[in-house]
Amino acid sequence: MLSLTPDQLLTTTRAVRKRLDLTRPVERSVIEECIRVAQQAPTGSNLQNWHFVVVTDPAKRAGLADLYRKGAEVYMTHRAAETYPSPVAAGDEVQERVASSALYLIEHIHEVPVHVIPCISGRTEGMQTAAQAALWCSIVPAAWSFMLAARARGLGTTMTIFHLFYERDAAELLNIPFDRITQAALIPMAYTKGLNFKPGPRAPLSSMVHWNSW
Repeated sequence: MLSLTPDQLLTTTRAVRKRLDLTRPVERSVIEECIRVAQQAPTGSNLQNWHFVVVTDPAKRAGLADLYRKGAEVYMTHRAAETYPSPVAAGDEVQERVASSALYLIEHIHEVPVHVIPCISGRTEGMQTAAQAALWCSIVPAAWSFMLAARARGLGTTMTIFHLFYERDAAELLNIPFDRITQAALIPMAYTKGLNFKPGPRAPLSSMVHWNSW
């Protein structure tokens, strides 16, 4: 376990892609420790209706990687058509590094030793906004707790979504009951090359905090 204060853990758990060690195996016991931490996250009505699909089999990781790359192509196509906002502004060096890191993961995701898919019981299709929020608010805290627990143990993660463009195909690949289980993300997980992660640049609070009204 790393010796980090709570604030250090929260501010240095980065989206890790290029610094994932693709050659070092991750022990099952460590993965299970991280999931036990994630189990303590809150869920709506305390239903505890999360699931974590852990994929270490090389063939299944390769199958997920194929879906991930296809999803990335969909995203890039929509972004080029300005359907989705571009994360990279001209001359923005930080965002350009983020884009380069994302492309690296697209190329190498099949090599990441562990893929973790946090899931939640239920489907959002046709739900009212409040019900959808209850579903996402029940799985995202658990996924983030999992990522924090991984960081505390010297592992890196990032929360990704490209494979969800082909969620049904991923469900078939992994025998996830699509009609009653929603996949929330794909979290690649590996030990990191070095441990010296720092807080990322952020806008001043005045640009995003609204007191009492917008």
